[in-house]
Amino acid sequence: MNEKLRYKRLRLLVSKINKERKRQGLKIDILCKDLIGSQREFINRLDTLSFAATFYESIVGTTDTGGLFYMTSRLIREKIPNANVVFILRQAGTFELNLFESDQPIALDKQHLENCFTPEIVDNICKSNKICTLDDMFAMGLQGNLTVLNKITAAAIPLGSFAAPLGFILIYRSAQNKFTDLELNNITAITPGLSRAIQSCQVLSHANDLK
Repeated sequence: MNEKLRYKRLRLLVSKINKERKRQGLKIDILCKDLIGSQREFINRLDTLSFAATFYESIVGTTDTGGLFYMTSRLIREKIPNANVVFILRQAGTFELNLFESDQPIALDKQHLENCFTPEIVDNICKSNKICTLDDMFAMGLQGNLTVLNKITAAAIPLGSFAAPLGFILIYRSAQNKFTDLELNNITAITPGLSRAIQSCQVLSHANDLK
């Protein structure tokens, strides 16, 4: 075998080895990214479970909606920095706003986002049975000072079931600090238990009124 042929075969062999190394390297990179992604997802799930567990522990023994909303609002604000939290409940032809900065509800005397809602918009959000963004709310007819509203990010997380919507949790803060999927997932994780607790408190309140 002459020298040129051996050299050519050697180059082909080296080229094949390099290509195989690149393929193996790509597979390893993909595997590492998958592992990192799975680990991050697992950590996020643990975070959500921990938040839900803390929530359920905190509302044990709560028998009135005021105490329930105050505790839930406090936990959400601890978990989601700088968030404003409002509980909006449907009523016949109207709706009820519940805001807590302490253990007492705050007065609705400021031009906040919650003041822009109408019964029709509340009904539309409830019937959508999904997390609604501020853009979704605008599409449903939300109106207000656009200069102010353009400076915030907001989400409405439904309470109750599609068959019997109770209302929703409205959260909002500066548009520079948009809500993450993890933050919204944490709130969504507690809505089933919160919805049942609201209904229980309402039933108990109605029973006390009849006495």
